[in-house]
Amino acid sequence: GTVHLETEGGIARLTIDNPRRRNMMNLAMRDVFHDHLAAALEDETVRVVIITGAEGNFCAGGDITVMNETPVESRHRLKRLHRIVRLIAYAEKPVIAATEGFVAGNGLSIAAASDVVVTASDAKFICSFVKIGLVPDTAALWFLPQRMGLGRAKLAMMTGEPLSGAQAVASGLADIEVEPGQALERAYEVATSLMQAGPLGIGMTKALLARAPMSLDESLKAETDAQAVLFATEDFAEGRAAFLEKRPAKFQGK
Repeated sequence: GTVHLETEGGIARLTIDNPRRRNMMNLAMRDVFHDHLAAALEDETVRVVIITGAEGNFCAGGDITVMNETPVESRHRLKRLHRIVRLIAYAEKPVIAATEGFVAGNGLSIAAASDVVVTASDAKFICSFVKIGLVPDTAALWFLPQRMGLGRAKLAMMTGEPLSGAQAVASGLADIEVEPGQALERAYEVATSLMQAGPLGIGMTKALLARAPMSLDESLKAETDAQAVLFATEDFAEGRAAFLEKRPAKFQGK
């Protein structure tokens, strides 16, 4: 298996490509995934990142056949995985997961960490760690309760029972439901829409949300600081002028 990175028109697409194993990622693939993701997020021409899987599946998680490690090796492996969700959570660019088929294990964790999850109605979201005697990892313990609420997240994590794409949307685990085979197309539509918004505003919004949990006063202070900076940007001047002139804004990220 491998991971592909393609960039066009300000949109970067990472494709997990190991179809014979439902796009499971071994350690080497995860390192490539991390490096491609970091490169896309650092690329000044990229405004939105889409993560998807090849041939009808998103990602079925890690390769259980090689999970015969010592505790020290296991900690090292998880720390390498944590780099991926940190990139997604803290990057000041929107990340969209386009999910079809199996979305399981840390594949589900990566999807849940994304800013927008587009899913086929018949996808299978499975928090399967308890099925092999483990706890949810790769930040699933953080992101699932954030998305689903504590009760639903407990049910999904403790039973390991699958949710369809439609059920995932109903529970908050995913955001947009589409017909099977249409997730990537819809993700590009969402990406195109996001590219019409001010990139500095989007980036600052993500940065503020990533500080959670905050008290109301902490949130108001952070909002004040961020808004004061954005008021002084060229993007705000352009957005204000475009609004008054009733035309689309042309944001430059400045």
